[in-house]
Amino acid sequence: MTDKVRDLRSALRRLESMPGQLITTKVEVDPMAELAGVYRHVGAGGTVMRPTKEGPAMIFENVKGHPGAKVAIGLLASRKRVAALLDTRPEDLGKLLCRCAENPVQPVVTDKKPLCQEVVHLAEDPDFDLSKLVPAPTNTPDDAGPYITLGMCYASHPDTGLSDVTIHRLCIQGKDELSIFFTPGARHIGAMAERAEALGEKLPISISIGVDPAIEIGSCFEPPTTPLGYNELAIAGALRGEPVELAPCLTVKENCIANAEYVIEGEVIPGVRIQEDQNSHTGYAMPEFPGYTGPASSQCWLIKVKAVTHRKDPIMQTCIGPSEEHVSMAGIPTEASIYGMVEKAMPGRLQNVYCASPGGGKYMAVLQFKKSSPSDEGRHRQAALLAFSAFSELKHVFLVDEDVDCFDLKDVIWAMNTRMQGDADIITIPGVRCHPLDPSNDPSCSPSIRDHGIACKTIFDCTVPYDQKERFKRARFMEVDPEKWL
Repeated sequence: MTDKVRDLRSALRRLESMPGQLITTKVEVDPMAELAGVYRHVGAGGTVMRPTKEGPAMIFENVKGHPGAKVAIGLLASRKRVAALLDTRPEDLGKLLCRCAENPVQPVVTDKKPLCQEVVHLAEDPDFDLSKLVPAPTNTPDDAGPYITLGMCYASHPDTGLSDVTIHRLCIQGKDELSIFFTPGARHIGAMAERAEALGEKLPISISIGVDPAIEIGSCFEPPTTPLGYNELAIAGALRGEPVELAPCLTVKENCIANAEYVIEGEVIPGVRIQEDQNSHTGYAMPEFPGYTGPASSQCWLIKVKAVTHRKDPIMQTCIGPSEEHVSMAGIPTEASIYGMVEKAMPGRLQNVYCASPGGGKYMAVLQFKKSSPSDEGRHRQAALLAFSAFSELKHVFLVDEDVDCFDLKDVIWAMNTRMQGDADIITIPGVRCHPLDPSNDPSCSPSIRDHGIACKTIFDCTVPYDQKERFKRARFMEVDPEKWL
């Protein structure tokens, strides 16, 4: 194993040491749709339209219009890679994240000159232009513009001073302007911006790009596991066993991630809303995790950029919204949240959780539940209800027994086919708030839906009744070591 992973560069070195996990190309690529189009075939996976596959991460070293720039994509588009970068096993990721969320290590502010400020560009410079300084791809020809998809947005609450890191949809709108989309009521920095606006104040914000993957994974936790005031950088600190280092920004009163490849410094402007596709007029934003290109919002907030700083020879990091990368970033923290809540309520019964790829890491969870006594009958359905409480955007829960591999959807569907009866084992909960990016969560699709973003949540109970376990024993093969024959 290579040296400890502390930033993007050490993460890439770790992947270089793993056969088949990273490829590099020097062939010129256009960041306008072509780059994402290439990676769709190489390793996007997830809910991307077929043909696609889960494959290696990729570095583009020759990006059109950005001499000397590199763009890395797909770093987290494999559960195996995420596990390797976090020094654990793929099946243990959710449990590891759960432990780290419960034992946070708070970030610290360094007094050293940070790597992220080796090169400084100020908005007042005559040649300052975000689109030239930051090689942000435009994922499809329909996109509103170039998007920063892996920007770690960091801000502090105007009243409490408590800080938070979150990933948001960021589109380059002008030489010194970014749009940021806040899902109403969903993310902490949105609440901070709303409070600053109520006070008539600008909200200082930093956007760190190209960081330790532990930060990217940790930043995707949501309430109730990480309520308002919980700094998710502390989860990354727990994962690494040492605090994340922050550095003061140069032009705004906020901190940034000290070893990031790029940092954008700016302020969220109160009382201003802009049309996301004001430059392209496509009607669309960007490809989102459900596999559809989301509509452009007319209610994006405006960030006025004050500076861009970066390391020497910086590496831009990006992802495709519907790719397996989103499954990792959204799904593994969700697994941790579900596991933690159920474990507190009924210890030892939930064996594991998988937020599967077809749900983009958000809509679908498979719960592996062990019934050890007659009194456990029915508790598995309670676990499903707790899962919905732990993560409000969850739409479907599949319950399976301990002899079913929850990470193998073929095994899950086998359990559905041989252990479930539709009239008895499908439980529906209509009229519950879910996620606005699912186009089926709309009044046009069901009379139970009163507003867009509401869904009918469903439990698929694919478990065997406790008193019938003997009837459902799987075929038992001889345990052998196959290496002798291979």
